Amino acid sequence: MSANTLFLRLEGPLQAWGDQQSKFVVRRTAEAPTKSGVIGMLCAALGVSRPEAGDEWLPKLGALRMGLRLDRPGVRWWDYHTVGAGMRMRIAEGEGKSKPGAMLTRREYLCDASFLVALQGEPGLIAQLEAAMQAPQWTLYLGRKSCPPSRHLLEHPAGDFPDLLAALQAVPWRRRLKGDQPPPTVDCLLDWEPTSGQPEAPDEALIWFDVPLTFEPPAHHPRFVLRRELQVGGDGEVRLADKPAQNYTPAPPRPRADYRNTEYRKRRQERLDHDHNLCLFCKSPANTVQHITYRRAGGNEAPDDLRSLCRLCHDAVTMLEYGLGMGLDRINPEEPRWRHLIIRKRDEIIKFRSLETRRRRLAAEEVE
Repeated sequence: MSANTLFLRLEGPLQAWGDQQSKFVVRRTAEAPTKSGVIGMLCAALGVSRPEAGDEWLPKLGALRMGLRLDRPGVRWWDYHTVGAGMRMRIAEGEGKSKPGAMLTRREYLCDASFLVALQGEPGLIAQLEAAMQAPQWTLYLGRKSCPPSRHLLEHPAGDFPDLLAALQAVPWRRRLKGDQPPPTVDCLLDWEPTSGQPEAPDEALIWFDVPLTFEPPAHHPRFVLRRELQVGGDGEVRLADKPAQNYTPAPPRPRADYRNTEYRKRRQERLDHDHNLCLFCKSPANTVQHITYRRAGGNEAPDDLRSLCRLCHDAVTMLEYGLGMGLDRINPEEPRWRHLIIRKRDEIIKFRSLETRRRRLAAEEVE
């Protein structure tokens, strides 16, 4: 019978699997291999470049069902890297001054982790991928080029299984060193797909933004992921936990703004009326409101939770909030401590954004 499941053993001294939090000078890693990272490894084995991948291979590889078992979650480590040598870097002495130098970036890694990945799909494609992994065209690594694998990637032969969970249960947990004791349980992350009996994702489903649409520029679709727990026997046999020691509890839902909610629209209009439809920061005509707290967001807002702003000031405040990683409580543009930062961010927007965006600074009678 043709195999419909490809197994990959991903283990090494260091691993790093970037997700949507891995941006700019702070490069974090996800807790486990991402679908984008695994597909990138398959493309490297096939010899498919980043620009070529988007037309043919990413749709096929993205359709593969993916599950993984966290045999060893690993320990998170931080390191720093230097990028470039002659880049113009800003310096503290003087506004707008710079000097040639290297950019420092902080990078997070998973140390001493081990994962078992199962990919299910059409047998012909699975056979092609298995052959490519046996003789890869380019060097394979675990997320970043500084992370080589320490065990054979095709340690477990491909097979035929009815679903991902059955596939992950079929491979025993293996000791790495003599004397290693198996953990009582291991977690699994499984692709969720709609069925006739369950057309909607369950409440405990996680959302991972890691299904690649293109590699250049990087763009990703979300997918639903279910976390399951498997029991590990003394002989390494893995089976579904009848009564898991601890069920995974998803984080409580965070209050989010619902801009179509009728009650929110009433509070929004009340706030605009209260501020005479003027931006509280620059006194231009206000065409939006800013949440200074999301603790009652979703229709339960009080007028004092909102502040009237023009679009330019709203954009400046929002960019500052995202840059600072703020949570439920956000920037109140009326507070003096934010004034200089908002003005500087407004100037950056006017300088670097499009002409259409710069028109937001003009007086109302100047805008058609």
